[in-house]
Amino acid sequence: MLGGMHDHDGPLARLRRGHEELVLGLLRRHGPLSRGQLGQRAGLSRTTLSDIVAELVASGAVVASAKDPGPRRRGRPVELLTLNPQAGQAIGIDFARRAVHVAAANVAHEVIGSASAAHAADLPWPDRIDLADSLVGTLAGGALRLSALGTVGAIGVGVVGPVGHLTSAPPGDAQGREELLAKRFGGPVLLDNNTRLAALAESTWGAAAGRRNVLYLRLSHGVGGGLVVGGALHRGTDGLSGELGHITVDPAGARCECGGTGCLETVASIGAVLRAYRAAGGRAADIAELHSAADAGDRTAHDVLHTVGGHVGAVLAAVCNAVGPGVIVIGGEVADRGTALLTAVEQALDARVLPIARDRVTLRRAELGDVGGALGGIALVLHESPLLAGYPARPDRTDSGPADPDPQEDA
Repeated sequence: MLGGMHDHDGPLARLRRGHEELVLGLLRRHGPLSRGQLGQRAGLSRTTLSDIVAELVASGAVVASAKDPGPRRRGRPVELLTLNPQAGQAIGIDFARRAVHVAAANVAHEVIGSASAAHAADLPWPDRIDLADSLVGTLAGGALRLSALGTVGAIGVGVVGPVGHLTSAPPGDAQGREELLAKRFGGPVLLDNNTRLAALAESTWGAAAGRRNVLYLRLSHGVGGGLVVGGALHRGTDGLSGELGHITVDPAGARCECGGTGCLETVASIGAVLRAYRAAGGRAADIAELHSAADAGDRTAHDVLHTVGGHVGAVLAAVCNAVGPGVIVIGGEVADRGTALLTAVEQALDARVLPIARDRVTLRRAELGDVGGALGGIALVLHESPLLAGYPARPDRTDSGPADPDPQEDA
């Protein structure tokens, strides 16, 4: 008999643990998968996969359930595998320019709840964090609290502006604000740009769910974007990826807060669109009224949105030609309603995207709304959290630390 067969730290045991971590990681990243889908992604033999799944189900780490009922078919019903929903939760928070959005989900990718509250643009950071804490307290019947991380795996936080190695906290007094977040949350916090997180959310739960190459653009009080490349969120050097709002569309245009001239943000943000409409003789207190005017047949409102859509489409086409996404998702208040803007975007894409690629790109409206950034924070946790990467801690393990990150799946 080979003595190594019973050595929990031997090469076979380590190989098995590696296979378990692979399966758990795939379920953590992608949510419920059939055995066939899991086998395709894992690259394991059918026998090995069956053995690993059987043990994970027996241990309670993974649960199996029948697929949603549909038309009756012959043969065995398709079974979905997912992480045990009771294994833990994650909280996502989006500190937007004028609002706080929160959401919570379990490790099985089931969204528990979400909430939002608007605030003044100059609200101090301690008050924003208090507001986030209060909103989280409304989720799941008050069972989730930022101060109760014993039951919450981790928190993903989205903020406005670049977030990377050199800018690891919100703009301004970075060190002070990062300390505020860490002190209040009392546990692991993953920070990223909120628009980039919205891109991740749309590719996880929303309009581009299941798609591995996604270009996302949000037209709101600011204009920003995000890229999901090969199923991974692309941050770029020091978190500078996705600043689509600062691509020049009119060299003779208005001065942008970034220091440039004629950036997309100077023509496609909420403030810029309202100014253009009012300058043309229209009257609207906010972007919702402008959309209502366009829906009612106001030609001025229609023309303003169509012009904005042309600028947006030109930028998206240029990015498409550079990175080749399969799906473009547009969100934010400026694009939430009506057809004038999206029609102009489609026309610009038809005219500017390389002919060989045009029929490979689809344009979709975002589905997750204001809470997209918060859901993206949750997706960030489910993709990256060391707590979840090492889940579950088995009694017979001596090495229960987090698994090494997979560079190809880095979110």
